[in-house]
Amino acid sequence: MRIGTAALLGSALAVMGIASSANAQQVEYAHAAITAGHLSSAERTLERETRAGSREPEVLLNLAAVYAMTQRPSAARDLYQRVLDAKDTSLVMPSSQVAGSHDVARRGLRLLEQPSSVQLTAR
Repeated sequence: MRIGTAALLGSALAVMGIASSANAQQVEYAHAAITAGHLSSAERTLERETRAGSREPEVLLNLAAVYAMTQRPSAARDLYQRVLDAKDTSLVMPSSQVAGSHDVARRGLRLLEQPSSVQLTAR
């Protein structure tokens, strides 16, 4: 199984978005699945949300993090760019701190450009 480092998980794992998300339960479930390493389950949930028309940054950022952790940097980059093209939104991070959606997307993009920040294991 391939997994990203804690740096990628902590910085790119976006948000719980409880206050602003119309689909807060789905976003929370996806966040918990990512944290637990259940990336395929999180991906299915987040992709379902995007197919249903969600443009919420918490959905896009979490899905971008999943794509980054599963070696799909191009797909992750596209989602980070979609967040940057939209209005900047305040998000509640897993640490309970508030961050701007643009700041989180820029952090994710920087991590994609740093090959040394993603150490993969195949065990």
